[in-house]
Amino acid sequence: MEIIIGIVGLIIGAGIAFVILSKKNSSKANSVLADARKEAEQIKKEKLLQAKEKFIELKSEHEKVINKKNNEINDIHQKAKQKESTLNQKENTLNQKLSEVNKKDAEFKNLRSDIDLQKSVLAKKQLELDKSHKIQVEQLEQISNLSAEDAKSQLIDTLKNEAKTEALEIVQNTIEDAKLTAKQEAKKIVIQTIQRIATEEAIENAVSVFNIDNDAVKGRIIGREGRNIRAIEAATGVDIVVDDTPGAIVLSCFDSVRREVARLSLHKLVTDGRIHPARIEEVVKKTRNEIDDEIIQIGKKTTIDLGIHGLHPELIIMVGRMRYRSSYGQNLLQHSRETANMCATMAAELGLNTKLAKRAGLLHDIGKVSPDDAETPHAIIGMKLAEKYGEKPEVCNAIGAHHDEVEMTNLISPLVQVCDGVSGARPGARRAMADQYIKRIKELEETAIGYPGVLKSYAIQAGRELRVVVESEKVTDDEASKLAFQISDKIQNEMTYPGQVKVTVIRETRAISYAK
Repeated sequence: MEIIIGIVGLIIGAGIAFVILSKKNSSKANSVLADARKEAEQIKKEKLLQAKEKFIELKSEHEKVINKKNNEINDIHQKAKQKESTLNQKENTLNQKLSEVNKKDAEFKNLRSDIDLQKSVLAKKQLELDKSHKIQVEQLEQISNLSAEDAKSQLIDTLKNEAKTEALEIVQNTIEDAKLTAKQEAKKIVIQTIQRIATEEAIENAVSVFNIDNDAVKGRIIGREGRNIRAIEAATGVDIVVDDTPGAIVLSCFDSVRREVARLSLHKLVTDGRIHPARIEEVVKKTRNEIDDEIIQIGKKTTIDLGIHGLHPELIIMVGRMRYRSSYGQNLLQHSRETANMCATMAAELGLNTKLAKRAGLLHDIGKVSPDDAETPHAIIGMKLAEKYGEKPEVCNAIGAHHDEVEMTNLISPLVQVCDGVSGARPGARRAMADQYIKRIKELEETAIGYPGVLKSYAIQAGRELRVVVESEKVTDDEASKLAFQISDKIQNEMTYPGQVKVTVIRETRAISYAK
């Protein structure tokens, strides 16, 4: 019984436990189900939001595409309307022109008909005039007893003589006026040019002086047994004179570029303190390269200052080399610049091409800095160089003709010749040694003394004019003109002089009486 009761109790306990467990499981399942429903709702809401966002995005993109296409369509329509309006305008213009052409055609037809009518009337009047003229000629022939041809020839001869007389008077008056005007204008242009262009000139010669602080440097420059000075002379091609002159060393060479290289090299060596043959060669080489660069820069600066463009690089180098070249004591670059400015000024006054004139003035002495063919005149060398490097024919001819080596073919050539002479003959432009100057003046005076009838001769205006006084009894007026030509020709052929020499022969008779 107790066993049964125990079994029944176990069964009841198990049932109670089952009921309790089943209630717990059902409540848990309900909670899980509720959570799942909530999660499902959340996922549903998110998916709906994503779908709406995607829809909105696609809708905006679609609208953009549609708007773009609409804009393109509108642009096409607008362009089509513009083209249509343009075509309409052209059509209207063409219609107007067509109407004008038709109108002018009608006017032309009317005018042509009027001209034809006038021609017919004129022909009738011409016939009547010919008839009346024939009658008048016949009457005149009867009155004068001359045929028409004879009267015409007499009248023509009379008119010819009168025309010749009047023409000679007009020509003579024109020549006199032209002479006066030409002289005045030429003097005006030359004076204005000199006033505007004249500048200070740098004077170069064949000697440069290198100044030193103390005479102890001389020994270092000479070196042991003269090694240093021989190395400098061999490297630069310059004669170096070291004498007792305090604080100075003389550099002698005809080439200014070499002298400048030697001077700068000595300055660097003395400043550095290291003076020996190897160092000398190094410094001279470096200095020569610097001078070459400086020559190029001088050439470029000169062309820029003068406003000359498109010059060949080789010509630019030659222009720079002019800085280190002198002619009769006048710096060649300054002379060329002055000539170029004068040419430009005179060309502007005369209505010529100022750029070509300035270019020719700058390059006219380019042959003096060329190392080739020293026996050929520098004008010819310069002309060939200009032709070689693509200069215009006017410039080449001006270069070659400025000393009358070739024939002048344009108006710029005599302009360059005149400006070259003005630049060289201007007071203070050039110099010479005193003894050479005096010798040249004496030779100039002695040139005229040898001719018969010459009483005295005087060289004035620094040798630019020679006045010759002749005896009036031995030399006539015609012989005086001939004598002036002979003396000028002899001076031109036998003497060397800057600019030009004016020869004036004076013939006069003086009657002197004293009142007491």
